[in-house]
Amino acid sequence: MKSSVPISALLHHKGTALWSIAPELTVFEAIKLMADKNIGALLVLSGGKLVGVFTERDYTRKIALQGKTSKATKVSEILSNQVVSVTPDHTVEECMKLMTENRVRHLPVLENEKVTGIVSIGDLVNWTISAQDAAIAQMEQYIAGGVTA
Repeated sequence: MKSSVPISALLHHKGTALWSIAPELTVFEAIKLMADKNIGALLVLSGGKLVGVFTERDYTRKIALQGKTSKATKVSEILSNQVVSVTPDHTVEECMKLMTENRVRHLPVLENEKVTGIVSIGDLVNWTISAQDAAIAQMEQYIAGGVTA
């Protein structure tokens, strides 16, 4: 089932709460904030501009496995140079494709270089499941004679 629904619709449904951290703060501060908010990624903003996304995967691969300490390492030291982002007009399907191609689980949503949201693979999967459930319910109603063509 293809979804031509724009990400702006998903964000409207999800809400616009954004959590971010400054690049000069420590990885420990980042993982503490993520644990407090029960989230898997933080936007990294410097002067209001997106400079990266810090994820649980960054912590495990770039701190824990490399023998660094989270209290002594700044977020900026382990950020990737490449940030994959989308606009509110990108579709759910396009976002899933981008995530798969780039092996990322979170996509910041930018409008005129300003962050307006973030979507996770979980958000996209939940949206897709809900859309499929709604389509199935509508078909069942149609088959049962409850909806006219």
